[in-house]
Amino acid sequence: MTTPHYEHHPASPRASGMGGPVKVALLMVAIVGGFYLLREHWNHVAGNWIYLLLLACPLMHLFHGHGGHGGHGGRGAPSGKRSDKGE
Repeated sequence: MTTPHYEHHPASPRASGMGGPVKVALLMVAIVGGFYLLREHWNHVAGNWIYLLLLACPLMHLFHGHGGHGGHGGRGAPSGKRSDKGE
């Protein structure tokens, strides 16, 4: 009986593109900008919240990304698990 061999390739430190501090800084700028934008236009947002909710559905489907689910089935057996029945 043999055990499966999985190769492990560690990710390089710059594999994600930008460094951590740059991502955090951009995220903070986006949050502060979003807060001020929402604050200035709250009357418009509050009056049309149902349309924004309906718009969120297709946007979630568009930006969802279909990688890294794990365990949904449908593409054969999950990787890493084998059935040794009858062997």
